[in-house]
Amino acid sequence: MGNHLFDLIRSRMPGPEAPFALIDDGRRYSYQDVLDVSARFANVLASLGVKPGDRVAVQVEKSIEALMLYLGTVRAGAIFLPLNSAYTPAEIDYFLGDAEPAVFVCDPAKAEALRPYAEKAGAKLETLGVWRSPQLSAGTLSDKALSASTRFSDAARGPDDLAAILYTSGTTGRSKGAMLSHDNLASNALALVDYWRFTQADVLLHALPIFHTHGLFVATNTILLAGGAMILLPKFDPEQVFKYLPQATSMMGVPTFYVRLLQEARLSREATAHMRLFISGSAPLLAETHRDWRERTGHAILERYGMTETNMNTSNPYDGDRVAGTVGFPLPGVALRVVEPETGEPLGAEAIGMIEVKGANVFKGYWRNPEKTAAEFRPDGFFITGDLGKVDAAGYVHIVGRGKDLIITGGYNVYPKEVEAEIDEMPGVVESAVIGLPHPDFGEGVTAIVVAKPGADVSAQDIAKALEQRLARFKQPKQVFVVDELPRNTMGKVQKNLLRDQYKDIYVTPA
Repeated sequence: MGNHLFDLIRSRMPGPEAPFALIDDGRRYSYQDVLDVSARFANVLASLGVKPGDRVAVQVEKSIEALMLYLGTVRAGAIFLPLNSAYTPAEIDYFLGDAEPAVFVCDPAKAEALRPYAEKAGAKLETLGVWRSPQLSAGTLSDKALSASTRFSDAARGPDDLAAILYTSGTTGRSKGAMLSHDNLASNALALVDYWRFTQADVLLHALPIFHTHGLFVATNTILLAGGAMILLPKFDPEQVFKYLPQATSMMGVPTFYVRLLQEARLSREATAHMRLFISGSAPLLAETHRDWRERTGHAILERYGMTETNMNTSNPYDGDRVAGTVGFPLPGVALRVVEPETGEPLGAEAIGMIEVKGANVFKGYWRNPEKTAAEFRPDGFFITGDLGKVDAAGYVHIVGRGKDLIITGGYNVYPKEVEAEIDEMPGVVESAVIGLPHPDFGEGVTAIVVAKPGADVSAQDIAKALEQRLARFKQPKQVFVVDELPRNTMGKVQKNLLRDQYKDIYVTPA
Protein backbone atom coordinates (compact mmCIF):
# COMPACT_ATOMS: atom_id res chain seq x y z
CA MET A 1 0.00 0.00 0.00
CA GLY A 2 1.33 3.40 -0.94
CA ASN A 3 0.48 6.85 0.36
CA HIS A 4 -2.94 7.41 -1.19
CA LEU A 5 -3.05 11.21 -1.45
CA PHE A 6 0.61 11.95 -2.13
CA ASP A 7 0.95 9.09 -4.61
CA LEU A 8 -1.86 10.72 -6.58
CA ILE A 9 -0.20 14.14 -6.39
CA ARG A 10 3.13 12.68 -7.49
CA SER A 11 1.54 10.78 -10.39
CA ARG A 12 0.01 13.94 -11.83
CA MET A 13 3.05 16.20 -11.57
CA PRO A 14 4.45 17.65 -14.78
CA GLY A 15 8.22 17.64 -15.39
CA PRO A 16 10.44 18.38 -12.38
CA GLU A 17 11.37 21.83 -13.67
CA ALA A 18 7.77 22.86 -14.33
CA PRO A 19 6.73 25.84 -12.18
CA PHE A 20 4.59 25.29 -9.10
CA ALA A 21 4.68 28.63 -7.28
CA LEU A 22 5.74 32.21 -7.76
CA ILE A 23 6.18 33.77 -4.33
CA ASP A 24 5.77 37.48 -3.67
CA ASP A 25 9.40 37.72 -2.44
CA GLY A 26 10.59 36.76 -5.93
CA ARG A 27 11.38 33.08 -5.31
CA ARG A 28 10.09 30.45 -7.69
CA TYR A 29 9.25 26.89 -6.72
CA SER A 30 9.39 24.07 -9.25
CA TYR A 31 7.68 20.71 -8.86
CA GLN A 32 11.09 19.27 -8.00
CA ASP A 33 11.23 21.78 -5.14
CA VAL A 34 7.84 20.50 -3.99
CA LEU A 35 9.22 16.96 -3.82
CA ASP A 36 12.47 18.01 -2.17
CA VAL A 37 11.14 20.41 0.46
CA SER A 38 8.14 18.29 1.44
CA ALA A 39 10.57 15.38 1.92
CA ARG A 40 12.76 17.57 4.13
CA PHE A 41 9.77 18.39 6.36
CA ALA A 42 8.66 14.74 6.43
CA ASN A 43 12.15 13.75 7.57
CA VAL A 44 12.14 16.39 10.31
CA LEU A 45 8.75 15.26 11.58
CA ALA A 46 9.95 11.66 11.68
CA SER A 47 13.06 12.74 13.59
CA LEU A 48 10.78 14.42 16.16
CA GLY A 49 9.06 11.09 16.74
CA VAL A 50 5.96 11.73 14.65
CA LYS A 51 4.36 8.42 13.66
CA PRO A 52 1.55 7.61 11.21
CA GLY A 53 -1.74 8.71 12.74
CA ASP A 54 -0.17 11.38 14.97
CA ARG A 55 -1.49 14.92 14.74
CA VAL A 56 0.68 17.86 13.68
CA ALA A 57 -0.98 21.11 14.78
CA VAL A 58 0.09 24.24 12.92
CA GLN A 59 -0.62 27.92 13.65
CA VAL A 60 1.65 29.93 11.37
CA GLU A 61 1.48 32.72 8.84
CA LYS A 62 0.89 31.84 5.21
CA SER A 63 4.02 30.82 3.34
CA ILE A 64 5.24 28.33 0.76
CA GLU A 65 7.03 26.52 3.58
CA ALA A 66 3.72 26.08 5.42
CA LEU A 67 2.29 24.42 2.31
CA MET A 68 5.31 22.15 2.12
CA LEU A 69 4.83 21.28 5.80
CA TYR A 70 1.27 20.20 4.94
CA LEU A 71 2.58 17.91 2.20
CA GLY A 72 5.40 16.67 4.44
CA THR A 73 2.86 15.78 7.11
CA VAL A 74 0.85 13.78 4.57
CA ARG A 75 3.99 11.99 3.41
CA ALA A 76 4.93 11.17 7.02
CA GLY A 77 1.50 9.56 7.43
CA ALA A 78 0.48 12.06 10.10
CA ILE A 79 -2.67 14.18 10.31
CA PHE A 80 -2.36 17.88 9.42
CA LEU A 81 -4.23 20.19 11.77
CA PRO A 82 -4.18 23.84 10.60
CA LEU A 83 -5.30 26.51 13.06
CA ASN A 84 -6.45 30.04 12.35
CA SER A 85 -3.55 32.45 12.82
CA ALA A 86 -5.90 34.81 14.71
CA TYR A 87 -6.71 32.30 17.48
CA THR A 88 -5.75 33.46 20.97
CA PRO A 89 -3.65 31.42 23.40
CA ALA A 90 -6.84 30.47 25.30
CA GLU A 91 -8.35 29.10 22.09
CA ILE A 92 -5.13 27.28 21.21
CA ASP A 93 -5.25 25.69 24.66
CA TYR A 94 -8.59 24.09 23.76
CA PHE A 95 -7.49 22.82 20.35
CA LEU A 96 -4.24 21.31 21.62
CA GLY A 97 -6.01 19.70 24.55
CA ASP A 98 -8.65 18.20 22.27
CA ALA A 99 -6.36 17.02 19.45
CA GLU A 100 -3.32 16.02 21.55
CA PRO A 101 -0.82 16.57 18.72
CA ALA A 102 2.65 15.10 18.80
CA VAL A 103 4.06 18.38 17.48
CA PHE A 104 2.75 21.95 17.59
CA VAL A 105 4.26 24.38 15.08
CA CYS A 106 3.72 28.09 15.69
CA ASP A 107 5.04 31.47 14.61
CA PRO A 108 8.42 32.26 16.24
CA ALA A 109 7.00 35.49 17.69
CA LYS A 110 4.34 33.52 19.59
CA ALA A 111 6.52 30.68 20.82
CA GLU A 112 7.01 31.82 24.41
CA ALA A 113 3.35 32.69 24.90
CA LEU A 114 2.21 29.33 23.51
CA ARG A 115 4.91 27.08 24.99
CA PRO A 116 2.98 26.39 28.24
CA TYR A 117 -0.03 25.18 26.26
CA ALA A 118 2.09 22.90 24.10
CA GLU A 119 3.74 21.42 27.19
CA LYS A 120 0.34 20.98 28.88
CA ALA A 121 -0.89 19.01 25.84
CA GLY A 122 2.29 16.94 25.65
CA ALA A 123 3.28 18.37 22.26
CA LYS A 124 6.78 19.24 21.11
CA LEU A 125 6.93 22.94 20.20
CA GLU A 126 8.58 23.97 16.93
CA THR A 127 8.47 27.28 15.07
CA LEU A 128 8.03 28.21 11.43
CA GLY A 129 8.03 31.79 10.21
CA VAL A 130 7.99 33.55 6.86
CA TRP A 131 11.32 33.27 5.02
CA ARG A 132 13.07 36.66 4.75
CA SER A 133 16.63 35.98 3.64
CA PRO A 134 19.29 33.24 3.75
CA GLN A 135 20.95 35.03 6.67
CA LEU A 136 17.87 34.95 8.94
CA SER A 137 16.33 31.92 10.60
CA ALA A 138 12.70 31.26 9.68
CA GLY A 139 12.20 29.15 12.79
CA THR A 140 13.43 25.95 14.38
CA LEU A 141 11.50 23.68 12.03
CA SER A 142 12.79 25.56 8.99
CA ASP A 143 16.37 25.34 10.26
CA LYS A 144 16.05 21.60 10.77
CA ALA A 145 14.51 21.16 7.33
CA LEU A 146 17.43 22.93 5.67
CA SER A 147 19.79 20.20 6.87
CA ALA A 148 17.41 17.29 6.29
CA SER A 149 17.54 14.88 3.37
CA THR A 150 15.49 15.42 0.21
CA ARG A 151 14.79 11.69 0.11
CA PHE A 152 11.94 10.18 2.09
CA SER A 153 10.10 6.87 1.94
CA ASP A 154 6.46 7.91 2.21
CA ALA A 155 4.44 6.29 4.98
CA ALA A 156 1.81 3.80 3.88
CA ARG A 157 -1.65 5.38 4.06
CA GLY A 158 -4.85 4.08 2.52
CA PRO A 159 -7.91 5.94 1.20
CA ASP A 160 -9.71 5.86 4.57
CA ASP A 161 -6.74 6.94 6.69
CA LEU A 162 -6.95 10.49 7.98
CA ALA A 163 -4.99 13.22 6.22
CA ALA A 164 -6.30 16.24 8.11
CA ILE A 165 -8.48 17.47 10.94
CA LEU A 166 -10.08 20.88 10.43
CA TYR A 167 -11.94 22.50 13.29
CA THR A 168 -15.30 24.04 12.53
CA SER A 169 -15.89 27.72 13.25
CA GLY A 170 -17.73 26.97 16.47
CA THR A 171 -20.58 29.48 16.13
CA THR A 172 -22.94 27.16 18.05
CA GLY A 173 -20.63 26.00 20.82
CA ARG A 174 -17.19 24.46 21.02
CA SER A 175 -15.42 23.87 17.72
CA LYS A 176 -15.46 20.27 16.51
CA GLY A 177 -12.66 18.58 14.61
CA ALA A 178 -13.81 17.34 11.20
CA MET A 179 -11.81 14.25 10.24
CA LEU A 180 -10.88 14.25 6.54
CA SER A 181 -9.41 11.17 4.90
CA HIS A 182 -6.90 10.84 2.09
CA ASP A 183 -9.73 9.95 -0.28
CA ASN A 184 -11.98 12.78 0.94
CA LEU A 185 -9.32 15.21 -0.25
CA ALA A 186 -8.16 13.30 -3.32
CA SER A 187 -11.60 12.56 -4.77
CA ASN A 188 -12.85 16.11 -4.32
CA ALA A 189 -9.77 17.71 -5.86
CA LEU A 190 -10.00 15.37 -8.87
CA ALA A 191 -13.65 16.32 -9.35
CA LEU A 192 -12.80 20.03 -9.23
CA VAL A 193 -9.91 19.72 -11.69
CA ASP A 194 -12.30 18.16 -14.19
CA TYR A 195 -15.38 20.29 -13.47
CA TRP A 196 -13.51 23.61 -13.51
CA ARG A 197 -11.21 22.55 -16.41
CA PHE A 198 -7.90 23.13 -14.66
CA THR A 199 -4.79 22.10 -16.62
CA GLN A 200 -1.01 22.47 -16.52
CA ALA A 201 -1.48 25.78 -18.33
CA ASP A 202 -3.31 27.32 -15.38
CA VAL A 203 -1.79 29.87 -13.02
CA LEU A 204 -3.97 30.45 -9.96
CA LEU A 205 -3.84 33.76 -8.10
CA HIS A 206 -3.81 32.47 -4.50
CA ALA A 207 -4.67 35.18 -1.96
CA LEU A 208 -6.64 32.99 0.46
CA PRO A 209 -5.52 31.90 3.94
CA ILE A 210 -4.30 28.31 4.17
CA PHE A 211 -5.73 27.36 7.57
CA HIS A 212 -9.12 26.89 5.90
CA THR A 213 -10.42 24.28 3.45
CA HIS A 214 -10.79 26.93 0.71
CA GLY A 215 -7.16 27.99 0.47
CA LEU A 216 -5.56 24.75 1.63
CA PHE A 217 -7.56 22.07 -0.15
CA VAL A 218 -9.76 23.65 -2.83
CA ALA A 219 -7.00 25.90 -4.16
CA THR A 220 -3.79 24.01 -3.41
CA ASN A 221 -4.90 20.43 -4.01
CA THR A 222 -6.68 21.37 -7.22
CA ILE A 223 -3.58 23.04 -8.63
CA LEU A 224 -1.38 20.11 -7.55
CA LEU A 225 -3.61 17.55 -9.24
CA ALA A 226 -3.85 19.70 -12.37
CA GLY A 227 -0.08 20.10 -12.51
CA GLY A 228 -0.61 23.84 -12.72
CA ALA A 229 1.04 26.75 -10.96
CA MET A 230 0.07 29.41 -8.44
CA ILE A 231 1.03 32.93 -7.48
CA LEU A 232 1.21 32.76 -3.69
CA LEU A 233 0.31 36.05 -2.02
CA PRO A 234 0.55 36.36 1.79
CA LYS A 235 -2.95 37.85 1.95
CA PHE A 236 -5.54 39.61 -0.15
CA ASP A 237 -4.32 43.06 -1.16
CA PRO A 238 -5.82 44.82 -4.22
CA GLU A 239 -2.43 46.32 -5.11
CA GLN A 240 -0.83 42.88 -5.19
CA VAL A 241 -3.77 41.40 -7.07
CA PHE A 242 -3.49 43.96 -9.85
CA LYS A 243 0.30 43.58 -9.91
CA TYR A 244 0.13 39.83 -10.50
CA LEU A 245 -3.18 39.55 -12.35
CA PRO A 246 -1.53 39.75 -15.82
CA GLN A 247 0.40 36.53 -15.02
CA ALA A 248 -2.66 34.59 -13.82
CA THR A 249 -5.38 32.63 -15.60
CA SER A 250 -7.70 32.03 -12.65
CA MET A 251 -8.53 33.30 -9.17
CA MET A 252 -10.37 31.89 -6.17
CA GLY A 253 -11.75 34.24 -3.57
CA VAL A 254 -14.40 35.03 -1.02
CA PRO A 255 -17.12 37.59 -1.85
CA THR A 256 -15.22 40.33 0.00
CA PHE A 257 -12.40 40.04 -2.57
CA TYR A 258 -14.75 40.80 -5.43
CA VAL A 259 -16.52 43.63 -3.58
CA ARG A 260 -13.15 45.25 -2.85
CA LEU A 261 -11.90 44.86 -6.43
CA LEU A 262 -15.11 46.41 -7.79
CA GLN A 263 -14.15 49.57 -5.91
CA GLU A 264 -11.01 49.85 -8.06
CA ALA A 265 -11.15 51.93 -11.22
CA ARG A 266 -8.47 49.62 -12.67
CA LEU A 267 -10.94 46.75 -12.86
CA SER A 268 -12.06 46.49 -16.48
CA ARG A 269 -12.67 44.12 -19.35
CA GLU A 270 -9.19 44.90 -20.63
CA ALA A 271 -7.54 44.10 -17.28
CA THR A 272 -9.26 40.71 -17.09
CA ALA A 273 -9.51 39.77 -20.76
CA HIS A 274 -6.81 37.08 -20.41
CA MET A 275 -8.43 35.43 -17.37
CA ARG A 276 -10.18 32.10 -17.71
CA LEU A 277 -12.08 31.78 -14.45
CA PHE A 278 -13.09 33.64 -11.29
CA ILE A 279 -14.45 31.45 -8.46
CA SER A 280 -16.17 32.54 -5.25
CA GLY A 281 -17.08 30.65 -2.12
CA SER A 282 -16.95 30.39 1.70
CA ALA A 283 -19.79 32.93 2.04
CA PRO A 284 -22.82 33.92 -0.06
CA LEU A 285 -22.11 36.15 -3.05
CA LEU A 286 -24.66 38.93 -3.43
CA ALA A 287 -26.53 38.87 -6.73
CA GLU A 288 -25.61 42.55 -7.11
CA THR A 289 -21.90 41.71 -6.87
CA HIS A 290 -22.36 38.97 -9.48
CA ARG A 291 -24.10 41.39 -11.86
CA ASP A 292 -21.65 44.25 -11.28
CA TRP A 293 -18.63 41.98 -11.87
CA ARG A 294 -20.07 40.67 -15.11
CA GLU A 295 -20.85 44.18 -16.31
CA ARG A 296 -17.37 45.49 -15.48
CA THR A 297 -15.28 42.53 -16.66
CA GLY A 298 -17.41 40.40 -18.95
CA HIS A 299 -16.79 37.41 -16.64
CA ALA A 300 -19.50 35.59 -14.71
CA ILE A 301 -18.17 34.63 -11.29
CA LEU A 302 -18.54 30.89 -10.66
CA GLU A 303 -20.07 30.38 -7.22
CA ARG A 304 -19.88 27.02 -5.45
CA TYR A 305 -20.89 25.53 -2.10
CA GLY A 306 -18.87 23.54 0.34
CA MET A 307 -18.23 22.95 4.02
CA THR A 308 -15.35 22.08 6.32
CA GLU A 309 -16.90 18.63 6.72
CA THR A 310 -17.50 17.91 3.05
CA ASN A 311 -15.08 19.87 0.89
CA MET A 312 -17.05 21.03 -2.18
CA ASN A 313 -20.61 19.81 -2.78
CA THR A 314 -21.97 21.87 -5.66
CA SER A 315 -20.83 24.29 -8.33
CA ASN A 316 -22.28 26.48 -10.98
CA PRO A 317 -21.33 25.06 -14.38
CA TYR A 318 -18.16 25.89 -16.26
CA ASP A 319 -20.18 25.82 -19.49
CA GLY A 320 -23.73 27.03 -19.16
CA ASP A 321 -25.50 29.64 -17.07
CA ARG A 322 -23.88 30.68 -13.81
CA VAL A 323 -27.01 31.86 -12.08
CA ALA A 324 -26.60 34.64 -9.52
CA GLY A 325 -27.92 33.70 -6.10
CA THR A 326 -27.42 29.97 -6.65
CA VAL A 327 -24.57 27.54 -6.03
CA GLY A 328 -25.20 25.43 -9.11
CA PHE A 329 -25.52 21.66 -9.33
CA PRO A 330 -24.18 18.77 -7.24
CA LEU A 331 -20.66 17.85 -8.32
CA PRO A 332 -20.10 14.48 -10.00
CA GLY A 333 -20.05 11.82 -7.30
CA VAL A 334 -22.03 13.93 -4.83
CA ALA A 335 -25.66 13.08 -4.05
CA LEU A 336 -27.73 15.97 -2.68
CA ARG A 337 -31.29 16.08 -1.42
CA VAL A 338 -33.55 18.54 0.40
CA VAL A 339 -35.63 17.06 3.21
CA GLU A 340 -38.13 18.04 5.86
CA PRO A 341 -35.76 18.79 8.79
CA GLU A 342 -37.57 16.83 11.48
CA THR A 343 -38.66 13.72 9.58
CA GLY A 344 -36.03 13.51 6.84
CA GLU A 345 -38.79 13.16 4.25
CA PRO A 346 -37.50 14.21 0.78
CA LEU A 347 -39.07 17.39 -0.60
CA GLY A 348 -39.84 18.33 -4.19
CA ALA A 349 -38.53 21.15 -6.38
CA GLU A 350 -38.77 24.66 -4.93
CA ALA A 351 -39.58 23.39 -1.41
CA ILE A 352 -37.30 24.73 1.31
CA GLY A 353 -35.80 22.23 3.72
CA MET A 354 -32.57 20.82 5.11
CA ILE A 355 -29.78 20.08 2.64
CA GLU A 356 -28.18 16.65 3.01
CA VAL A 357 -25.25 15.25 1.02
CA LYS A 358 -23.50 11.94 0.48
CA GLY A 359 -20.33 11.05 -1.42
CA ALA A 360 -16.61 10.32 -1.26
CA ASN A 361 -16.08 13.97 -0.29
CA VAL A 362 -17.96 13.65 3.02
CA PHE A 363 -15.82 13.47 6.15
CA LYS A 364 -15.41 10.51 8.49
CA GLY A 365 -16.96 12.19 11.51
CA TYR A 366 -15.99 14.49 14.37
CA TRP A 367 -12.78 13.85 16.25
CA ARG A 368 -13.42 12.00 19.50
CA ASN A 369 -17.12 12.88 19.34
CA PRO A 370 -19.07 9.77 18.27
CA GLU A 371 -22.33 11.11 19.68
CA LYS A 372 -22.22 14.25 17.55
CA THR A 373 -21.11 12.21 14.54
CA ALA A 374 -24.05 9.83 14.91
CA ALA A 375 -26.47 12.74 15.28
CA GLU A 376 -25.33 14.37 12.04
CA PHE A 377 -25.77 11.36 9.74
CA ARG A 378 -28.96 9.70 8.53
CA PRO A 379 -29.17 5.89 8.64
CA ASP A 380 -28.63 5.76 4.86
CA GLY A 381 -25.35 7.68 5.13
CA PHE A 382 -26.47 11.18 4.16
CA PHE A 383 -24.79 13.99 6.13
CA ILE A 384 -27.11 16.63 7.57
CA THR A 385 -25.37 19.87 6.56
CA GLY A 386 -27.33 22.25 8.78
CA ASP A 387 -27.95 24.44 5.73
CA LEU A 388 -31.48 25.27 4.62
CA GLY A 389 -32.04 25.42 0.89
CA LYS A 390 -33.99 24.32 -2.13
CA VAL A 391 -33.48 22.89 -5.60
CA ASP A 392 -35.30 24.89 -8.25
CA ALA A 393 -37.11 23.51 -11.29
CA ALA A 394 -33.92 23.78 -13.38
CA GLY A 395 -31.89 21.81 -10.83
CA TYR A 396 -29.91 24.72 -9.37
CA VAL A 397 -29.28 24.59 -5.62
CA HIS A 398 -30.15 27.67 -3.55
CA ILE A 399 -28.84 28.19 -0.01
CA VAL A 400 -31.44 29.94 2.14
CA GLY A 401 -29.47 30.02 5.39
CA ARG A 402 -28.29 27.95 8.30
CA GLY A 403 -30.88 25.88 10.11
CA LYS A 404 -30.06 27.73 13.33
CA ASP A 405 -30.87 31.02 11.55
CA LEU A 406 -34.47 30.04 10.82
CA ILE A 407 -36.83 32.49 12.52
CA ILE A 408 -40.11 31.25 14.03
CA THR A 409 -42.32 34.25 14.73
CA GLY A 410 -45.90 33.88 15.88
CA GLY A 411 -45.83 30.27 14.72
CA TYR A 412 -44.71 31.15 11.18
CA ASN A 413 -41.36 30.20 9.63
CA VAL A 414 -39.35 33.08 8.19
CA TYR A 415 -36.25 32.34 6.11
CA PRO A 416 -33.78 35.23 6.54
CA LYS A 417 -32.49 34.96 2.98
CA GLU A 418 -35.90 35.85 1.56
CA VAL A 419 -36.07 39.06 3.59
CA GLU A 420 -32.40 39.89 2.93
CA ALA A 421 -32.90 39.51 -0.81
CA GLU A 422 -35.67 42.13 -0.77
CA ILE A 423 -33.63 44.57 1.30
CA ASP A 424 -30.47 44.08 -0.76
CA GLU A 425 -32.35 45.08 -3.93
CA MET A 426 -33.19 48.50 -2.50
CA PRO A 427 -31.30 51.56 -3.80
CA GLY A 428 -28.48 52.62 -1.53
CA VAL A 429 -28.18 49.27 0.28
CA VAL A 430 -24.92 47.31 0.26
CA GLU A 431 -26.10 44.24 2.18
CA SER A 432 -28.20 43.10 5.10
CA ALA A 433 -28.44 40.47 7.79
CA VAL A 434 -31.81 39.35 9.12
CA ILE A 435 -31.97 37.64 12.51
CA GLY A 436 -34.55 36.44 15.02
CA LEU A 437 -34.44 37.89 18.54
CA PRO A 438 -36.38 36.95 21.68
CA HIS A 439 -39.81 38.63 21.61
CA PRO A 440 -42.37 38.48 24.44
CA ASP A 441 -45.39 38.20 22.11
CA PHE A 442 -44.11 36.44 18.98
CA GLY A 443 -41.39 34.18 20.37
CA GLU A 444 -38.92 35.72 17.95
CA GLY A 445 -38.97 39.13 16.34
CA VAL A 446 -37.70 39.51 12.77
CA THR A 447 -34.90 42.09 12.88
CA ALA A 448 -32.85 43.57 10.01
CA ILE A 449 -29.33 44.94 10.27
CA VAL A 450 -28.55 46.93 7.10
CA VAL A 451 -25.35 48.38 5.64
CA ALA A 452 -25.90 51.44 3.44
CA LYS A 453 -23.64 52.64 0.66
CA PRO A 454 -21.41 55.59 1.69
CA GLY A 455 -23.31 58.82 1.28
CA ALA A 456 -26.62 57.09 0.53
CA ASP A 457 -29.73 58.49 2.16
CA VAL A 458 -31.09 55.25 3.60
CA SER A 459 -33.11 55.19 6.80
CA ALA A 460 -34.62 52.41 8.84
CA GLN A 461 -38.06 53.93 8.24
CA ASP A 462 -37.59 53.91 4.46
CA ILE A 463 -36.61 50.23 4.49
CA ALA A 464 -39.51 49.22 6.71
CA LYS A 465 -41.96 51.17 4.55
CA ALA A 466 -40.69 49.60 1.31
CA LEU A 467 -40.98 46.08 2.73
CA GLU A 468 -44.67 46.62 3.51
CA GLN A 469 -45.37 46.24 -0.22
CA ARG A 470 -42.98 43.34 -0.78
CA LEU A 471 -43.42 40.87 2.08
CA ALA A 472 -46.22 39.31 4.06
CA ARG A 473 -46.72 41.08 7.33
CA PHE A 474 -45.28 38.26 9.48
CA LYS A 475 -42.02 38.42 7.47
CA GLN A 476 -41.55 42.16 7.88
CA PRO A 477 -38.84 43.23 10.34
CA LYS A 478 -40.16 44.60 13.60
CA GLN A 479 -37.05 46.75 13.81
CA VAL A 480 -34.42 47.85 11.30
CA PHE A 481 -30.95 49.12 12.17
CA VAL A 482 -28.62 50.88 9.71
CA VAL A 483 -24.93 50.26 10.49
CA ASP A 484 -21.53 50.86 8.92
CA GLU A 485 -20.58 47.18 8.58
CA LEU A 486 -21.50 43.64 9.57
CA PRO A 487 -19.22 41.47 11.72
CA ARG A 488 -17.42 38.80 9.69
CA ASN A 489 -15.07 35.94 10.32
CA THR A 490 -11.76 35.55 8.49
CA MET A 491 -13.44 33.89 5.51
CA GLY A 492 -15.95 36.70 5.06
CA LYS A 493 -19.00 35.01 6.56
CA VAL A 494 -21.37 37.29 8.44
CA GLN A 495 -21.36 36.28 12.12
CA LYS A 496 -25.03 36.38 12.95
CA ASN A 497 -24.36 34.91 16.37
CA LEU A 498 -22.56 38.16 17.29
CA LEU A 499 -25.48 40.21 15.99
CA ARG A 500 -27.94 38.14 17.97
CA ASP A 501 -25.89 38.74 21.09
CA GLN A 502 -25.52 42.48 20.42
CA TYR A 503 -29.22 43.10 19.88
CA LYS A 504 -30.66 40.38 22.11
CA ASP A 505 -32.50 42.72 24.51
CA ILE A 506 -34.21 45.13 22.11
CA TYR A 507 -37.66 43.57 22.52
CA VAL A 508 -37.32 42.86 26.22
CA THR A 509 -39.38 45.20 28.42
CA PRO A 510 -37.29 46.55 31.30
CA ALA A 511 -38.45 45.27 34.68
